[in-house]
Amino acid sequence: MLPQRLALIDDDAEYGHYLAAYLRGHGLEVSHYVSAEALLRDPDALTHEFYVVDLMLPGLDGLALIERIRRQSRSGVLVVSGKLSSSVFAEVVNAGADMYLAKPVQFEQVLLAVRAVHRRSVQLPDAPWQFERTARELVAPDGARVGLSDVDLLVLDAFVLAGGAVVPREALLERLGRRPDENGPDPLNATIFRLRRRIERATPLPVPVQSRSRQGYCFSAPLRVV
Repeated sequence: MLPQRLALIDDDAEYGHYLAAYLRGHGLEVSHYVSAEALLRDPDALTHEFYVVDLMLPGLDGLALIERIRRQSRSGVLVVSGKLSSSVFAEVVNAGADMYLAKPVQFEQVLLAVRAVHRRSVQLPDAPWQFERTARELVAPDGARVGLSDVDLLVLDAFVLAGGAVVPREALLERLGRRPDENGPDPLNATIFRLRRRIERATPLPVPVQSRSRQGYCFSAPLRVV
């Protein structure tokens, strides 16, 4: 299963040209943009079914663009980038991307990743996730079960009370019994990262725990307490 309309955002004109041609050869309608600003100037910028994004873009970078897309779209987002660092994976998933491929990468791998992400992004889009607090589990729409720690329970309680709205970082830190100005590693980022990873390992469905830049976190799918 492939999307019909895909936006490719990559400032490497030659690479973008050949990747777009390859994807078009497999039936996709591809629009290539050389910057985030070029995409956002398009009136149809946020109507694509899928986005393939480079991180190292001129002007607005790839992470900021992904966050912008995520605020208004549930379309699949695949990062294909040569940016390498110990924190890049966490940055990508916290921004809201569904998958990350490191350059150099074969075009066939990009196509396979697009297919995999799109397939799971269209599965059960309106089915609720279930928060079974007594059982200490989060149950995905496909039946997959994710075990929850004591800290996860506090975070899920906050998402339930928010009803889909963004929960500010300060409010989540207060629930964790931590102050925003404490020294050392950020306990909230680490908690959200571990929760997202457990969900990713349990189900191919999109992870609904999403970051909102300079605001906080939200649970972007229907969530029901059982």
